[in-house]
Order: sequence, then C-alpha cells, then structure tokens
Amino acid sequence: MPSRRELLRSTLALAAAAALPFGHVRSAFAAPPTDLKFFVPAAPGGGWDQTARAMEQVLRANGAATSVQVTNVAGAGGTVGLPQFVNQWKGQGNALMIGGMVMVGAIIANKAPVKLTATTPIARLTGEALALVVPAASPFKTAGDLVAALKSDPTKVPIAGGSAGGTDHILAGLLAKAAGVDPAKISYIAFSGGGPANAAILGNQVAAGISGYGEFSEQIKAGKMRCLAISADKRDPAIDAPTLREAGIPIDLYNWRGVFAPPGLGKEQIADITRVVEDMVKSKAWTDMCETKGWASIPLVGPAYADFVAAETTRIEGILKDLGLAG
Repeated sequence: MPSRRELLRSTLALAAAAALPFGHVRSAFAAPPTDLKFFVPAAPGGGWDQTARAMEQVLRANGAATSVQVTNVAGAGGTVGLPQFVNQWKGQGNALMIGGMVMVGAIIANKAPVKLTATTPIARLTGEALALVVPAASPFKTAGDLVAALKSDPTKVPIAGGSAGGTDHILAGLLAKAAGVDPAKISYIAFSGGGPANAAILGNQVAAGISGYGEFSEQIKAGKMRCLAISADKRDPAIDAPTLREAGIPIDLYNWRGVFAPPGLGKEQIADITRVVEDMVKSKAWTDMCETKGWASIPLVGPAYADFVAAETTRIEGILKDLGLAG
C-alpha cells in the first residue's frame, strides 16, 4: 500500500498538471513518435534515399523507432514530390521529408510553385564537399592556376560535371565569379553520370572536373587525376588536398542534406520530432554511419537551420541567375 506521503505527492502532481494548459501536460507525459514515416522525393538508391535508409537503420538500432515507412516519389530534383508531401502529409507529426541543396536549386530552376518555405525545417544532417580535379598531366598545379586561366579566357577551360544547374555547375559558376568572370561565359560540360565525366577528364577532353570526392577517389589514388582542392570549410584529413579557401579562393560549398517536417504541426509536435532527430545525430551509431558512408556530419537544428535554408536559397538563386538558368 502507498504511504500517506506518496498519496499526497501524487495528488499534488495531478492537481498541478490539471492546472497547466493541455500542451504542457502533453510535453510532460508524451514521448516522441516511434512509428516514423520518411518521404524521399527521389528514386531509390540516390543520396536522399541513402540518407533515409541510414536514418532508419540508426533509429531502429537505438530503439527510437519501432517502425519506419519510406515512400519514394521521384522527379525533377524533388519538385514533383514536394507538393505531395506538403498537401497530403500535412499535420503528420511522425513524418519527415529528406531533401537538400539539389532541391533548392531545382525549385528555383524549375520555377516550382511549391517552395521549401511551405515545410517545417527540422535539421541539417550531412554534407559532401565537392572536389576540383584535373588530369594528372594538367598544367594546372593549384586551384589558383585554374582560376587564373578562367580569368584569362573562360571558354578555353572546359569543366566537366553533373547536370546543368546542379551542385557541380553551381561550384563552377562560383569559381568563375571568384575569377571576376561572367559565369554564363564558362564552358561547362554536363554529364548524366560519373562514368562519362571521368572518361572525359581522363581523355583530356576537358580541362577539369567537379563532383563529390568519391567519384574521383580511385583515379586520384591511381595517380591518373590530381585533386586541386575541395569545397569544404575545413581540410579533410583523409584527402590530400587543400580547401578552396586555403588556396585563396573564398568559397565553401557542401552538397548538404537535411530533413523537413510537413506543415500544420503544433509546437509540441515540432519539438517531439526534432528531439528524435537530435538524439539520433548525437548517437555513436550515427557517427559511425557517417564515417562508413563518407559523409561529413554538419548538424544544424531548428530556427538556425531555417535561416540557413533561406540564405542558401538566396545564394543559389543568385548564381543560377548568373548562369542564365533562373529568371
């Protein structure tokens, strides 16, 4: 039987809870959701999908998720799936969409009617710095050499990369701006995959290439390519190359990925799903996962993340306009 003191303590606690607004009672007693739903606005296998699957694995391992459902809706850099997430998943406090820098650019380039501002930014998770590489026999020994050549005549420095308007193209445009050159005048050769781009670089069909370091790592290790610089904000001890800033070029750029909740959530719902993500990011399992995947963990949560997305949107819109890819 409980003692008189225990009964009195329980009675006082219940009375205090009853005097609080409903939201405060919920925060005191409710736990974050464990039946989670991830919306991936891209096909299975890509970077956003890999992020969702990695999150699922870590959350299950940590006991934070009892079930995880992943929905893929591919198309146009995420702009096909985004309206579905905003309209059909509204108010679902256990749902997260995985997106990132590529989506920001796609929304701008495609003049998409639904913006990321229609979502609830929760957290930035990871980033992948880009590598600027040249063939091993290239006369360019540093990133500064390449920027000087761009300044002299941008049409004579063809650069291979991914799709027009994508992350690689954006970095090429930023390099042109650093050289004081109109980004629209650079010779950017867009390839649909890493294989063709690698072949063009190795065949000396282009002067340089831009992509995630992983795309070039084997050729760099084999001595067939040279990495002039990476676009990270600090040097990566696993990569034998300086940052662009170390090379005197004031640029840092990550192909970042993060998560967004749908609109229509209450403050308690936002706090709950944010807590799920924060706890995951702080876990050893997530740190190990990032190391295994070669991802830089660059967490940014809540309002700071929302501010970051807004600033990235402004920056990317500016360079896409300079490249002639946005109105």
